[in-house]
Amino acid sequence: MYKKRSRQAGSMRPVTLTRLPLAAAVCLAMALPVFAQETAPSTPPDKTPAAKQKAVALGAVTVTAQRRTEDLQKVPISIDVLATDQLEALQVQSFDDYVKYLPSVTFQQGGGGIATGPGFVSIYMRGVASGGNTNHSGSQPSVGVYLDDQPVTTIQGPLDIHMYDIARIEVLAGPQGTLYGASAEAGALRIITNKPDPGGYAASYSAGVDTVAHGGIGYTAEGMLNLPINQSAAIRLVGWREHDAGYIDNKAGSRTFPTSGITISNAPDCKPSGTGPSAALQCIGHARDHYNDVNTSGARAALKVDLNDNWSITPMLMGQQTISHGNFASDPAIGDLAVTHFYPERVNDRWWQGALTVQGKIGNFDLTYAYAHLKRNQEEQTDYSDYGLWYDALYGSGASFYDNDGALINPSQHISDRDRYTNNSHELRLVSPADERLRLVAGLFWQKQKHDIMQDYQIDGLADALSVTGWKDTIWLTRQMRYDRDKAVFGELSFDFIPDVLTGTIGERYYRTSNQLYGYFGYAAGFSSSQGEAACISPEPFMGAPCSDFNKRVKESGNLTKYNLTWNISPTKMIYVTRSEGFRPGGVNRRGTLLPYQADFLINEELGWKTSWLDNRVSFNGAVFRETWNDFQFPILGANGLTEIKNANSARIDGLESQLNWQATYNLQLTAGAALYHARLSANYCGFTDANGHPITNCPAGSINPQDGSVVAGPLAPKGTQLPITPRFKGNLIAHYSFSLGSNDAFVQAALVHVGTRTTDLRLTERKLLGDLPAYNSLDLSAGIQRNSWSVKVYVDNAFDKRAAQYKYTECGVDVCGAHGVVAQYPNGQVYTGFSQPRTIGVRFKQDF
Repeated sequence: MYKKRSRQAGSMRPVTLTRLPLAAAVCLAMALPVFAQETAPSTPPDKTPAAKQKAVALGAVTVTAQRRTEDLQKVPISIDVLATDQLEALQVQSFDDYVKYLPSVTFQQGGGGIATGPGFVSIYMRGVASGGNTNHSGSQPSVGVYLDDQPVTTIQGPLDIHMYDIARIEVLAGPQGTLYGASAEAGALRIITNKPDPGGYAASYSAGVDTVAHGGIGYTAEGMLNLPINQSAAIRLVGWREHDAGYIDNKAGSRTFPTSGITISNAPDCKPSGTGPSAALQCIGHARDHYNDVNTSGARAALKVDLNDNWSITPMLMGQQTISHGNFASDPAIGDLAVTHFYPERVNDRWWQGALTVQGKIGNFDLTYAYAHLKRNQEEQTDYSDYGLWYDALYGSGASFYDNDGALINPSQHISDRDRYTNNSHELRLVSPADERLRLVAGLFWQKQKHDIMQDYQIDGLADALSVTGWKDTIWLTRQMRYDRDKAVFGELSFDFIPDVLTGTIGERYYRTSNQLYGYFGYAAGFSSSQGEAACISPEPFMGAPCSDFNKRVKESGNLTKYNLTWNISPTKMIYVTRSEGFRPGGVNRRGTLLPYQADFLINEELGWKTSWLDNRVSFNGAVFRETWNDFQFPILGANGLTEIKNANSARIDGLESQLNWQATYNLQLTAGAALYHARLSANYCGFTDANGHPITNCPAGSINPQDGSVVAGPLAPKGTQLPITPRFKGNLIAHYSFSLGSNDAFVQAALVHVGTRTTDLRLTERKLLGDLPAYNSLDLSAGIQRNSWSVKVYVDNAFDKRAAQYKYTECGVDVCGAHGVVAQYPNGQVYTGFSQPRTIGVRFKQDF
């Protein structure tokens, strides 16, 4: 990826006290709307203008991926790094902005059709993706996301952290099981903040405005203050506010339910015929343009105290609130970037994290203790009327919903959700000196995640007898508690067989995990004789629900290994071979008739290289690998929209990843990244398991499903089927040209991204109903000018306004909501497509103090 050129250290300017109140006011003004404050940043940016850096060479990039501070070119694993200047040049503010420049990373949104906005994303690396449904009772993520040393991944997606005052992003591709554990089966993504610096005062602010094609106007305001307290302590304060303009239109429209004949409309000029839930024409909500806007406010505060030459403590507090409206996917049957929805759609995602890092020495060993406490609350309102339409059209379910007088009512559902997460983690790590021939990294890890789940599926006017007891108009209630616990002892030992030439590394991680899920889910006793209240195992109410109808827990333990051999051919050229393992814990299926799902494991065999050429003007890094994914977990939406997770045999991913950086001239830098994957099933996926939960792979047409006695028509996905979500090729090319413009420094930049065709589901029938995600190219352009401490930049993202499809989903089972020829309005089913943001033109101003 694009790296900074070598720069000479700039001298520290004297503190101008008159600027201190201004910088402080900027930070505080942007932090006021936030319920919590923020974390730790790093050393103040080098103020030396880019055009005055005379060295025609690539600068060294420092990473801490292996729990040591090291030069990227000396680390024998596949790593992509986006540094501070890259993040700024690429206008990176959120996950969507930087993921496109990471060839090894793909993602999926729309878990079960419940929410598709910021904060609801599943991240995948190296093709390790099943494409299954993701929601609160789903599998743990296969990619870990970290803020510094603290995990920030929750079940329904990691925190979508606003990217300001960030030192770098490190992307570790491939299993990181020994050092990072269960949350990094396929890789890890680390966001490293800038830290407080007692060395000198620094401050900055930036402001920007943008306009989105087919949408509205957005803005961003950010500020940073690094304030030394004395020679051994400093505080760093950061604040931001951002408004992202909407670009999806909620078009006026109506739908009629076949059984009752009731019509609902969201047209502004709608005139209802009658009153009550059984009226023939009901006016619900109203259409409006650009309704998927997002407002984000956040702050970070960190304190660093050097107790002496060997010990320091860094407490940090960070918080963010993101309020989004509408839906972020489009319904092609309605139009370009358009849907027709009826009920309110809104997400309020609030979180804060307190962290404490203690660093010191015991003898000549470095000791680090990292603690984090994360609280995240998500409140959601979702239109779920598609569910009522499609089940009525296919099965006549509208006849089951009536009011207290027995009259049929509008069967549309809308959902009120609330997810409350708490995550406590501790890591104690000991690292031996880097200059010793025998080197050790060892530690202990403990984590407890709690997820308080409430999902209230409502039908307006529903009869009391059909409503869950104590919950008016609620046809279905989920009220559950989930706990995920992890404990581990880990270590890696490296030995230089030939100093500076040949090094071997072995790693091991011993782990224990448990997953517990209990509470209530289902219908009222008056609606179902087998689920919900009819299946209570205890008469006692459970957290407001009528009772508890299940309580299950699974525990697992085992070990992961890593072997690496590194050959430094010369000081600038290295090759390595690695065999590493990763895993993802098993867990509980909340549908009582299903067995728990088991852990899945990823085995990686890799040959990689790190090379520099032409006096460090060119670096060429890469890796070829084969990964075997055994008994992988595959979550789907089953009957009644319940997530079901089953182990799905094995898959194999063969791949190549490479990064090229070329400082072509003093002015011109070219960077390129590419990833090629061949990811496919290595055994049939039949869709069922044996009595012990092991996947069955032999299921020819006419064989019997042992779980329900049905006759099967053959594998749902035969051996050789391509895994979904990941393209066979993803790559990017960035050209950055800096020059002098009078007495000012200036630059122009072009960034091209290509993403190949992707499939949408593992199962062939569902894949056909959803359709593929087409290949696309996207071009981002920017230019800027800098004079002394201020700079101005203009940019055009998605310059040709491409409809880059990112994901597809349906609000209910694909075979129901995606069925062809059932509803006249949706002849090809009702399949939503999420696109990247349309062409965005913006300008940003920044000033450093």
